[in-house]
Amino acid sequence: MSSTARSTFPSLEGSRWKNSHQVLHRTGVVFTIAAVLTLTVAFVTSSAFGVTTSIDLGSATSYSVLAGSTITNTGPSTIAGDVGLSPGTAITGFPPGLTAGAVNAANGAAGTAKSDFTTAYNDAAGRTGGLPIVADLGGTTLTAGVYNSGSSIGVTGTLTLNAEGHSDAVFIFQAGSTLTTAPASSIVLENGAQACNVFWQVGSSATVDTTTTFVGTIMASTSISVLNGATISGRLFADTGAVTLENNVITTPPCDIATSTTTTAGGSTTTSTSSGGSTTTSTSSGGSTTTTTIPSLPHTGTNTPLLVGIGIALGTLGGTAVMTARRLRVRRN
Repeated sequence: MSSTARSTFPSLEGSRWKNSHQVLHRTGVVFTIAAVLTLTVAFVTSSAFGVTTSIDLGSATSYSVLAGSTITNTGPSTIAGDVGLSPGTAITGFPPGLTAGAVNAANGAAGTAKSDFTTAYNDAAGRTGGLPIVADLGGTTLTAGVYNSGSSIGVTGTLTLNAEGHSDAVFIFQAGSTLTTAPASSIVLENGAQACNVFWQVGSSATVDTTTTFVGTIMASTSISVLNGATISGRLFADTGAVTLENNVITTPPCDIATSTTTTAGGSTTTSTSSGGSTTTSTSSGGSTTTTTIPSLPHTGTNTPLLVGIGIALGTLGGTAVMTARRLRVRRN
């Protein structure tokens, strides 16, 4: 009996050893597969949504209003940036309207700005992979990305744009025909969203109705009408037609820039500046300056860096488990 017991125990011990080795190996394989899938999702997401990089406006960046035929204002409208018209020549209503920037009509500066606007319009219109949207966006909350309507886009009530804590989040809206807001509608930015990163590409004309609070750069193929009391945080660009204003306030805020400076005991100074998702670090020491710029991944509504981190962690766990299982098998043999 004791002999039977002695012969059974090694068999049981070997079975447990073998099972432990197999479980550990299988666990490692599962972690490795999960890592590959996670990194694949991160790569595909980053590649697919790379289109959400911002629109480069070129020399048109300083303009609050650009038009092709005429610019007409009624009442004490105020415009924070430049006003430009090309090829048209008629800009009327200033005063009583006031502009803090330059006014260019049918000159070289206006022509260059219009040309850059056309390039930006084509860029926005050419972004592919946009998510289809319903005709009216009122009452919805959207994260960064490209949104497309084959016909019109409307805003009735409140549209919320949520950057999810990313100040570089870009929102591009493509309207096949018109853009229209209802009276007293509003666009609300939250969690770091910035007006400088919101773009509305409009296939024909746009109308911002009375007392609407509107956010973003409107790039209309034809004309833009902003009705009584509406406010714009962004830009009004009309390619071939007119921009018509009535007692409006137009501000054109730049993207926020965060700067921090650190001086060490050794006399070196490090300055970090964050703007548009990139961080530029300059270190000055002994009369020389070293500058490094690290661009961030375009924000896509999916936390790509987090996915990459999870994928690497899973891959590390999987690899460790597989290697440990192999060592156990070698030791057992």
